[in-house]
Amino acid sequence: MTLIAHVSDTHLADDGGRSAERVERVVRYLQGLRRPVDAVLVTGDIADHGLPAEYAAARVLGRLGVPLLQLPGNHDERSAFRQALLGAAPDSGPVDQVGRVGDLVFALCDSSIPGRDDGWLAEETLAWLDTVLAEGAPSFVCFHHPPVTIGHPYADRVRQFGEERLAAVLGRHPNVVALLCGHIHSATVSTFAGVLVLAAPGVASTPMLPWEGDGGLDRDAPPALAFHLYEDGRLTTHYRLCP
Repeated sequence: MTLIAHVSDTHLADDGGRSAERVERVVRYLQGLRRPVDAVLVTGDIADHGLPAEYAAARVLGRLGVPLLQLPGNHDERSAFRQALLGAAPDSGPVDQVGRVGDLVFALCDSSIPGRDDGWLAEETLAWLDTVLAEGAPSFVCFHHPPVTIGHPYADRVRQFGEERLAAVLGRHPNVVALLCGHIHSATVSTFAGVLVLAAPGVASTPMLPWEGDGGLDRDAPPALAFHLYEDGRLTTHYRLCP
């Protein structure tokens, strides 16, 4: 059994401690589990402005003592992300990485477009993903932007576009278990190209859906996360609030 905690959209900022306190609630919740998770996946918008101080605050997740699988979102800055979180040299190219947890492969794809809020997978990212998936291991494809609409007007305008290219890659690899993403700050389940799409809720805030209100952000809702449980070739996901 492999247990992954999926966290997203912490939006750490110099905001009087609000964002740091919400991340701290997530860390305390995970520290209190009777069985520790095997890894923590963070699907982007770790920092709110891509600043070094914001990434320094994100190191609190290291207290959990488990592997951190982190990828950038549209609020992140690639060079600062590489330096602060990966210990790598600054570079403005896509931040694509492979994470391995037991027998599972996590393809961490950079769907960000510098200076924009919507998403796109670069051709080099898609070629790299094709190679990673060709290994044949049970795999999760992870990125910040969902490749589907979710019924929220703003989120749907800034989703991942060019998704037909991703569909072509997925069609060649039946070993993909699910697509894991963030960006929309909402615990959301959908499908794309015959593959399950699981979006993590937001740590920073939760959007109001059009049938709930005006579509704005609820900044008082508790931070939340997802647990992905993979056992005997089957995936089960649970969503939880962090009090």
